[in-house]
Formats: sequence, C-alpha cells, structure tokens
Amino acid sequence: MNFYFEAAKVLDKLDSKKGSIKSIIATVAEKDRRRTAALVIETLKYRPVLNEVIDAAKLLKEERKITSRNLALLLIHDLLLANGIQAGDGPVKQAILRHKTRLHSEFTRIKIKRGAKTNAELAQTDDSRAAQIPRYVRVNRNCWTTEEAVETFASRGYELADPLSSNKAFAKDEHIPDLLAFHPQVQFVEDALYKEGKIILQDKASCFPAHVLAPPADEGCHVIDATAAPGNKTSHLSALMGNKGRYKLYAFERDRKRFSTLKMMLAKARCKNVEAVKADFLTTSPTDEKYSKVTHIGSGIVNRMDHLLESDTQEDEGQDRLAKLAAFQLMMIRHAMKFPSVKRIVYSTCSIHAIENERVVRQALETPEATDGHFALAPLADVLPTWRRRGLVEEMNSLDDAQSLVRCSPDGDATNGFFVCLFVRKHDGGGGAAAVKQKRRIDDETTNTTRKKRSKHRRKEASGAGESS
Repeated sequence: MNFYFEAAKVLDKLDSKKGSIKSIIATVAEKDRRRTAALVIETLKYRPVLNEVIDAAKLLKEERKITSRNLALLLIHDLLLANGIQAGDGPVKQAILRHKTRLHSEFTRIKIKRGAKTNAELAQTDDSRAAQIPRYVRVNRNCWTTEEAVETFASRGYELADPLSSNKAFAKDEHIPDLLAFHPQVQFVEDALYKEGKIILQDKASCFPAHVLAPPADEGCHVIDATAAPGNKTSHLSALMGNKGRYKLYAFERDRKRFSTLKMMLAKARCKNVEAVKADFLTTSPTDEKYSKVTHIGSGIVNRMDHLLESDTQEDEGQDRLAKLAAFQLMMIRHAMKFPSVKRIVYSTCSIHAIENERVVRQALETPEATDGHFALAPLADVLPTWRRRGLVEEMNSLDDAQSLVRCSPDGDATNGFFVCLFVRKHDGGGGAAAVKQKRRIDDETTNTTRKKRSKHRRKEASGAGESS
C-alpha cells in the first residue's frame, strides 16, 4: 500500500502546483519511478470519470478511513481499469472493496450515459493529437553509432517506412541526426537497449536545443547546461561534444532529488565529459575562473503531460504562472550573457505561449547585457533552416527576428509544443571590449551589493547602540 500512498503524494504536489508532472515524478525513487509515472498519468486521464464514480457511490462519506481523494482515485483506477489493487489486505483496501459492486455499477452507468463502447473512450482527449506524435528514440552516440542501431532494429523485424503506418515501421528523422521515429504505441522502457543507455527516449522537439547550440566536437569549448535535470539534453550535448574529457560540460541542478536523478542519467548514458554541479545557475559568478572560459550555454525543458491537469486551464491563474515563468527565464538569459567568453546561448521552452517565447526574446535583446555584450539572434540559416514553423512576426521587431525563431506545434509538426532560439555574440571589433565592459558591469554589481550589505549592517549596529543607550 506504500506505493499508492507515495503516488498520492505526487498527485497532491501536482494539485498544489509544486512542479510539472515530469519534474515531480523525477523525484520519486528510481525503483518505483516508472510504475508511479504510469499509474499517475493513467489516473489523470480518467480523473473526471473517477471523481464522478466516487461521488455517485458516496465513498468518501461512508468510509472515514479514506481521508485522501487522490489516494481513492489511484485505488479505484486500479480496481476498475487495471488488474485490481496491487497491495496486501489492509483497512484502506478493504474499505474500497466493500463498495466494489457499487463502484463497478456507477462506472458502467457513466459509460452508457456517455455512449462509450470502450474504457479508452472515457479518457480525457484534450491532447488527442499526441496519438499522432511518433515514439522518438535518440541513439546515444556515447555507446554506438546510428548505423549500428538501424541494423539492430532491422534484425528485429523493423522496416524503414512511415512510423505511423505500422508497429514495425521506423524512420530516420530528417532534422536531427541520430534520432529515430517509431509508432507511438511501441514501448521501449523494458528494452535492453534502453536499460543499457544505448537509446534515449526523447521527444524530437527537446532535441532541438542541443542541436541548435551545436558545441563543436573537434574544437576546444566548454559548455553549461543551466537547467540539466533529468539529463536527456545534457547527454545529447555530451554526445555532440564527442564525450571527450578535455572539453568540459557543466550540468547545473539545484534540487537535491533532481540532482540525484541527473547523476544516474549521466552514468547510464556513459557521459565522461560532464561535471554535475548541485547549484543554482543564477548564483554562479560569470567571472569564476572555473566557468570564465565557457563558450556555449543552454537552458530548456520539455513536458508533454501537463494538459491532464485541470487547474492549469484556469485562465487567470495560468496567466500569472506564465508571467512568473517568463520573468525567471529572462533572468536566466541575462545571467548567461554575462559570461565573458560565451559565444552562443540557446533558449528553449516547452511552451507555445508568446509571453514565454517571443516576448522574453524581445526583452532580452533590449537588456544592457545584450547591448554591452553585442548579442543578437542567429540568422535563420543557423537555426534549423528547413523547419517551416517560425516565430510570430507580430510579436517581434522585424521579420528577420521572427524567422530566427523556431516554433513547434502538435497540430502539424509531429512533435510536442516547443520553442527554440539562439543568441550569438557578434564580433565587437574592439579586441574584446565587450567582454571588458561586461566584466566592469559585473564588478560594479558586486560592489553595489557589498555596499548595500555593509550599509544595512551599519544601520543595524547604530540601531542597536541607540537602544542600549
């Protein structure tokens, strides 16, 4: 029963908006993570129906031992839609089973009322477009080559064809090297290739940031992944850099549990050139000797399940949440621009909202960090030039700026919603004058902060002296 209690905690955190589905599940113990993710996601799909069943059966009113609605949702999901409650007998399970007949009866009544012939027809369909998104598999070049992977899948009976045409069809992606697409119903979580780290389950759009940042494998470069957990993007960057120890990739994550997940992922993906850093990127000094040589910085996450959270559809609350996210993301970009040697900064979100995307980019271009550092958007030719869906022209200052941005939509791109852009430092013609100016700005900010702290301390001492006298 402990498994259900822990899964209920995940739902509680989601209800309290303490993170996305993906980020919260990443904090679950590794041994239970996959099972918890499956139960939570499936329960969310049927949540409206299950809530209706609970209320119609008056379960929570008649059974005082069940104090958590989320726990009841999980248990009733398994009772009605899976293979039964997978736990030993106990007071909570027995409380549910006492109402087994009534629960089944109410569930059947709802199916008839809604004209559903199968249980699947009762699931939320807010994101039915996901059924048209292939199952993407990135070949981990730290372990083997794409050619070897293709041969392996071919030996299993898979054929190169439209991945949506058959469960045995797969295709090489036209935009991302080392990315393969399979039918969405094909599963790899139990596959030996996945368990050994030879393939990474990663949506196509979330491969864009590393691909666009493009750290060279044959040149000396140092990279920061500012928001690294759970580690898919980091392992992609590692592979693009050739997984060579002499070129360092710093992977930042401030949360303890997510940091643990990150380290396990990097070990599984056999990343030799990554140093995991348990710290907040925003607190890292750009002039720190350790990071002063960083030339490439990336930040971005992907999440495809939050459409299942009903509360996220509440407009007022959603707009407030988006505004806070946008402000945070702008801070991340501005901080990245302060690093004296940085040449390329990729910015990405798993959002389709202009407030987090074009508007953040437009504001970033107008900041002192962008002006002093001579940052501009990379031209279309350098940012997935064959990708047809670009930025919103009405949100940018020019057509060229809009064309520099990449948007993804589940409606027609066979990906999840996503946004990517690339800031590049233009040559300032002043022998590093931009870097010097940036350093002066950072030094001034540090000095001002120190002065404020000293002034506050003096006022406090003076106040204390006045009170004692």
